[in-house]
Amino acid sequence: MHSRMLASLALAAAACGASSTSPTGSPGAGGLFRATNAWNTAVDSAALSASSATMLAALEAAGGFGGGKIQIDFSMKILTADASTPMVGFTPAPGYYTPDCDTGVQFPLPAGGAVEGETGYACTQGGDCHLLVVHPGQGKLYEMYQANLVGGVLESMCTVVWDLSKSYPQNLRGDQCTSTDAAGLPVAALLFTADEVAAGSIDHAIRFILPNARMAQGVYVRPATHAGAPSGASDLPPYGTRLRLRSSYPISSLSAGAQVVARALQKYGMILADGGTIALTAADDAFTQHKWADVGIDSHSLGTLQVSDFEVVGAGATIPLTYDCVRNGQ
Repeated sequence: MHSRMLASLALAAAACGASSTSPTGSPGAGGLFRATNAWNTAVDSAALSASSATMLAALEAAGGFGGGKIQIDFSMKILTADASTPMVGFTPAPGYYTPDCDTGVQFPLPAGGAVEGETGYACTQGGDCHLLVVHPGQGKLYEMYQANLVGGVLESMCTVVWDLSKSYPQNLRGDQCTSTDAAGLPVAALLFTADEVAAGSIDHAIRFILPNARMAQGVYVRPATHAGAPSGASDLPPYGTRLRLRSSYPISSLSAGAQVVARALQKYGMILADGGTIALTAADDAFTQHKWADVGIDSHSLGTLQVSDFEVVGAGATIPLTYDCVRNGQ
């Protein structure tokens, strides 16, 4: 890991424009990962969970999606790095998640970028402050949770580096191991962008969250490897649950942009990845070529979708949650 002095020097170089890299970036229509993984595998023909009807009825009875309907959060940003982007060290924040998260790695920090919910790299609003950077030249996805730039030093509560060319095993980086998302999944790979919608195709599953009390306590299912703090009854969806929009849903009733998202929900579904109130997560358009207004999508564009419009894809047996992470070398 870099010392504070080296990190400060690299960050100062970035601030002074030493890097010509623009933070602008977005997944292409095929998504971020070049290799096949659970999140970019189509499930439109996959068998339903035997508990599909029961689980959805329980979710509806518990209040359904956060706020009672599907809304979209646009606060997360996906940045892009290249060979000229400074690679900096980081300081683990108190309580850093180990062995779940990576240590001793350098992190690309494009000039002019920002963490989730902020206009720069300082985490000032008390949010999750995810920092998501794709480095196409390296074939890597770099992610931080609770990223914060303080006095020229980059801090993090969790840092994970994903290999975009790797088909990860079923237990991803290790069972009971979290990532920058509670379920242990790569965040950026599940975000949909204005550029994808403009291209007419989202070829991956979408990040989906529920309030803690509306998720089954003490278990998770694949593709999750971990869960946050679910506190709901056993008949509710566990972390890792994949909901698929019914093929019979009349997507022609939606706006053109929303239809692109709905088709992805029919083909790839949405994976339960964290706890919260706004069901779907899209990428902020500050660093994409197209803007959400260009493609006609706002936070309520999918608000007509109900719990009853979905079905649960089969995921295998539930895995008891212990929080005892065992990394598998990934």
